[in-house]
Amino acid sequence: MATTAVLRPQLRTSYRQERSALASRAGRTRLAVVAGLFLALPYLVGDYSLDLVNLVAVAAVASIGVNILTGYAGQLSVGHAAFAAVGAYGAVNLVGRAGLPLWAAVVVAALIAGCASLVFGLVAVRIRGLYLAIATLAAQFVIVWVLNHWEWVTGGTQVAASIPAERIGPIDTGTVQGRYYLIVGFLLICVVFAANLLRSRCGRAFVAIRDHSLAAAGSGISVFRYTLLAFFVSSCYAGLAGALFAVNAGAITPEFFPLSLSISYIAMIIIGGVGTIAGGIWGAAFVTLLPVFLRDGLPVLGIELTSELVANLQLVLFGAAILVFLVAEPGGLVQLARRLRDRVARWPYRTPAPDAYLLDGNERGSR
Repeated sequence: MATTAVLRPQLRTSYRQERSALASRAGRTRLAVVAGLFLALPYLVGDYSLDLVNLVAVAAVASIGVNILTGYAGQLSVGHAAFAAVGAYGAVNLVGRAGLPLWAAVVVAALIAGCASLVFGLVAVRIRGLYLAIATLAAQFVIVWVLNHWEWVTGGTQVAASIPAERIGPIDTGTVQGRYYLIVGFLLICVVFAANLLRSRCGRAFVAIRDHSLAAAGSGISVFRYTLLAFFVSSCYAGLAGALFAVNAGAITPEFFPLSLSISYIAMIIIGGVGTIAGGIWGAAFVTLLPVFLRDGLPVLGIELTSELVANLQLVLFGAAILVFLVAEPGGLVQLARRLRDRVARWPYRTPAPDAYLLDGNERGSR
């Protein structure tokens, strides 16, 4: 009787098994490669490319925060650009007026953005769906209006608020290399924090609320408290992204944080993969680098477009990408990458048909 080999996934049933992956030789090798690439990248690419990496990292911090709220807690927000603005101006004032060290100002500014979100979150988290999106949209307009009219904080709409460069040990934020180590270092911290948060009791509560809020409440989970916590953590991420953006840009105005930026954050998690940390990074890279490709890459290919046409083409491609991933691949780029990885791992074998095997594992037609 002929038999056919079937490749079955190795499922992990505990967090200890996940951590054990780093104890293996392959896990240590991957970690060493990531650490080596992080340290060596400024010496491998030019300043322009490294600045693009900084922009992707800043967007990834905000995108991961939005994914915590939307992908894991199931709440939609279209006002995170406003909380990024709070973090940016918070860092500027904490360094310029309070005299805090730059790294401390960035952290405190993120917490200030989280606290500012609670003002709207206390009302917003009591509602869901479209009404929640409208409430966060109101936060976007209110905060931007305050920043435009509170000249003591912003310096007025005609003046760009600046944040001075500073040396943090061996890191000089006056150079693009120094800003890279600061920004990507914070991104790595955010990734580790999010991964551990989502595997904790809070993370399981977020997922339970997302899947069925009534069932979560019936099992003893405080839906209001955990939803508010997700809103706070997500806004802290947005505030941190805003503070890091201010450090990277050197000077900011309220026009840097429009409503379209909030929409871009949502597009990042849809394209990258909703409910995954890696999806936030992949989506941030796609949304940030697509305009750069249209502006700089097409002329290299011999395609000359006007700036107006490039801007319109960018919007069309963004919209098309969102529709394609929503309809054809809801898992985003992360799911596509996983399928490609699995296909390579299975090669040269083919995936067995869904009806090739019975539930008890016996081959059909073997009798």
